[in-house]
Amino acid sequence: MARNIQSLERAAAMLRLLAGGERRLGLSDIASALGLAKGTAHGILRTLQQEGFVEQDETSGRYQLGAELLRLGTTYLDVHELRARALVWTDDLARSSGESVYLGVLHQHGVLIVHHVFRPDDSRQVLEIGAMQPLHSTALGKVLSAYDPVAHSEAVEADRKAFTDRTVCDLAAFEQILDLTRARGYAADVEETWEGVASVAAPIHDRRRMPVGAVGITGAVERVCRDGELRPELIAAVRDCARAVSRDLGAQRF
Repeated sequence: MARNIQSLERAAAMLRLLAGGERRLGLSDIASALGLAKGTAHGILRTLQQEGFVEQDETSGRYQLGAELLRLGTTYLDVHELRARALVWTDDLARSSGESVYLGVLHQHGVLIVHHVFRPDDSRQVLEIGAMQPLHSTALGKVLSAYDPVAHSEAVEADRKAFTDRTVCDLAAFEQILDLTRARGYAADVEETWEGVASVAAPIHDRRRMPVGAVGITGAVERVCRDGELRPELIAAVRDCARAVSRDLGAQRF
């Protein structure tokens, strides 16, 4: 059995201690409550403070939870609210399109799949929640890169790997695709990431009109495309789904 890392256990115990009871605690209070030497407690607190998880009041010297924890907690709540708001609409999209539906958010240097609805048939499929997709080649990634400045920076600075002969790796050409995505309100991936697979995705915004995710469908090229072009009814269905989720998140004019 793998052993737990003691310093991490102690840091977690400190954060739980600061989260309950008194709003601010002194070094002696924390050390005593956790049964630690003051030097040990101070070293852990200093590291947590450097990372933004703990803040120290300049006047009293007491410690409290830091803003970085609030940011992480807000991100967690935002993703779960997004998924909760999207459940009904993504189910409807899967039924109307006959294809798999994916809900993605920016995570580190790619797209994290936070919800996946299977294609409504009897085929064998694998749940892809938790999977990562590239920003520069997938429909979800292009949407996030077009609307989210942080995602755009990640995509621009990353090594844009060619997955197929159709993958766009040149920066200028990629920027043109993002301009087109913003102009028409959706992004496409026709065999740019996987041979024989096509996708279309649209952005989801919150009440602040900030991009919080993207929703899209993925399927075989012969089903998603007609005469070499994405089927207009599928584009419309994806955009309608994105607008519906955005409205449920409080966005206006969607």
